[in-house]
Amino acid sequence: MENNNSNTAFAWTTFYSEFADKLLLFKNNRTQLLLGIKDSYDSLGMKFPFVDNGELLDDICPFTVFGCFNKGITNDNRIALMKSIGSKLCVKSEVPTEFDGIPVLNNLKAWFFGYKKDRNSDDISNLWNLFEAAIAYADNPSDVTRNAFIVDYDKVRKQISIKWNITMGLYWIRPYSYLNLDERNRSFLTEDSSSYAKEVHNITNFKQVPTAQMYLNIISLCKTFFKREGINFKNFPELSCIAWKSTSIEPTSKKISTASFLKWFNPIVNAIKKLGGSGTPEQVRNQIISDLNLPDKIINETRGKTGTKKFDNEIAFARNYLAYEDFIDKSIRGIWKLTEKGMTAPINEEIASEIFYKWMEINKQKRTDTDESFIVARNEIKYWLYAPGESSRFWDEFYTNNIMGIGWDDMGDLEQYKSKDSMKTKMKELYGEDYSYMNQALATWQFVNEMQIGDIVYVKKGIHKIIGRGVVESDYIYDPSRNEYTHTRKMNWTHNGEWDHPGKAAMKTLTDITYYTDYVQKLETLFASDDTEVELPEKKEVRYPDYTDADFLNEVFIDADRYESLVKLIKVKMNIILQGAPGVGKTFTAKRLAFSIMGKCDTSRVMMVQFHQSYSYEDFIMGYRPTKEGFDLSCGPFYDFCKTAQDDNERDYFFIIDEINRGNLSKIFGELLMLIETDKRGEKLRLLYSNELFSVPKNVHIIGMMNTADRSLAMIDYALRRRFAFFELEPAFDSEGFKAILNEKSYPKFTALVEQIKALNEVISKDESLGDGFRIGHSYLCTKEEITDEWLLSVINYELIPLLNEYWFEDQSKIEQWTKKLCGALND
Repeated sequence: MENNNSNTAFAWTTFYSEFADKLLLFKNNRTQLLLGIKDSYDSLGMKFPFVDNGELLDDICPFTVFGCFNKGITNDNRIALMKSIGSKLCVKSEVPTEFDGIPVLNNLKAWFFGYKKDRNSDDISNLWNLFEAAIAYADNPSDVTRNAFIVDYDKVRKQISIKWNITMGLYWIRPYSYLNLDERNRSFLTEDSSSYAKEVHNITNFKQVPTAQMYLNIISLCKTFFKREGINFKNFPELSCIAWKSTSIEPTSKKISTASFLKWFNPIVNAIKKLGGSGTPEQVRNQIISDLNLPDKIINETRGKTGTKKFDNEIAFARNYLAYEDFIDKSIRGIWKLTEKGMTAPINEEIASEIFYKWMEINKQKRTDTDESFIVARNEIKYWLYAPGESSRFWDEFYTNNIMGIGWDDMGDLEQYKSKDSMKTKMKELYGEDYSYMNQALATWQFVNEMQIGDIVYVKKGIHKIIGRGVVESDYIYDPSRNEYTHTRKMNWTHNGEWDHPGKAAMKTLTDITYYTDYVQKLETLFASDDTEVELPEKKEVRYPDYTDADFLNEVFIDADRYESLVKLIKVKMNIILQGAPGVGKTFTAKRLAFSIMGKCDTSRVMMVQFHQSYSYEDFIMGYRPTKEGFDLSCGPFYDFCKTAQDDNERDYFFIIDEINRGNLSKIFGELLMLIETDKRGEKLRLLYSNELFSVPKNVHIIGMMNTADRSLAMIDYALRRRFAFFELEPAFDSEGFKAILNEKSYPKFTALVEQIKALNEVISKDESLGDGFRIGHSYLCTKEEITDEWLLSVINYELIPLLNEYWFEDQSKIEQWTKKLCGALND
């Protein structure tokens, strides 16, 4: 695939390709690699750039190594770094002195991975895997190497700090095989005057980083251009060079943001310096007021119905971004202290904008990761139901040898397959095209890629019997010396016998039952009552991402003072209700409030339920449930959660109740109405269905959510109202956070619609039949998707107008008036 060109204008390609080959040899020796890079910087008298929170990096990816000499530094320094690092890698090719057609990174975005606290543990390893797969596919193209590239690329594409830069990295390592899609090349390929723009648009509009398949399709299309008459580029280096020379685009890094809080970056840094390097937020604000001689009009300007000071809020928001970029030490709460970088690094309007755009992108990705982490934590124990062959015919052998295995031996080593689809394809080839092989491919994929050391396996015989239990002790092992069931793992079988299955088992070889919590509990109960003495494995430690107050303030659009009040309120009262109009982000806020107080996205200490009209004490605390034999006493989620928190009483736990006012609260809480009171925490009371003294631990915090616009509900129970504090969340269209989103999106029709919704909210507030609690919240317009006219129109037609129909069902003229205004915002 790689076609080295002898054109001396692109002599750099030879050095870059060999550098990549030699760098790959350090995939499993990254410590030595980092030491060599640091020695190069030290010997050249250059500042070593790979520092995280004051500590030297302990890992690095290959694309970031290439970034050392492919960013905004002088050509002399680029050449010096290539010579020094190249010599340590034993690169023999001549170091280039001309760099035509080579894209370079923004100095503030020169890493292909996030800080240690922000990235996942396998992010850097994933980048090495892609690096290796990309070289393999370029040098030896085949279905196998292509599939490997696709899997690794699509995994990396979703990681923090990865955008278009990944295409630049691929271009560096094999410049005749991969297409750089920096802003200049994207603009060049889609230029209306070009003969090929339409063909490119048929594949992508370049609004987001392409998938692997789309990226390869673009590459294939461009290669057809190379063969056409009248096109003046015949390979990717020529394309990049011509694009660079012919386009007049200013790089994204030069774009100056209009976000109003950015103007405070430099004054904050200067103020802290004058305070001796650190100060309280109030001291810093006062120093800025003194330095700039600010008038009372600016200092005391307020916004919103809460009367938040705009000046204080903008200063706090600017401080968060300076903390993200390591200008301010974020580990010290209540004190703003400059780091070494903050004391020495320059800060101006352009740098402030670069910091803003960089962290807007990173925080957008973190929001996605946080959402996903709330669903499932990485590395938690999984539970599996497993059949050791037809009629469990291998069980005696597997139990004796402490292994487990699965069939499909003709597939060979299962690690060679990079996706379930590739496994299905092979199965159809081996076993015939008549079946989908969906369950079979799922079993083989999970056995190799999803099962982990420490997982629990229950062994079944047929659909009515359980015959064993064990703990996974190894990764996947392909054992071709076996006649059958060559795909194995080592096991510690803890139980062997025969038990009645509590239900009816799935008719599959391997089934992930982790999230069927009642089912797992019943299976564990079988063995808990067994007389066999077994030492159960310790639960694996799960590393949850850090989550700070700065993260909260970036994601949740309330100001720092209100956040501090909210934190104090829940710590003192222990029970709060977040109330507000539709779309103000009550659920979003509740989860992140819990994370910010814990300091981590620890989903194991957060539980969420939703109340409804049929919800009862029996569902929530404890009650009898029908079984085959009659009725069993079952514990509800709140009971189980309190018991877990009670055994971990030095850490905070958060129980979140959505739509808290939709249930019959006295019926649901029962005698616990007393136990949840702040001064009754820890006191014991006998439960209704059990001869047990029960208490609500002091480390359990309850967060309820209530929609103030739901007129179908009665007023909340006064007995419960006395036990909760109420915190109002408001539409945050004027907050610094939302304005930062507007600035980032830079879509005039989006801004126009926001202005119309703000005007609509004023009308709703003054309407005697509605009021503040019926205003429209900002979350209707918060999306990870690209903002388009179609998306905005769908929000208006299918979310906002139905809400207005409910509000003004007796005043059709008002509905028509605001429908016209909202839709009109998209036509201006």
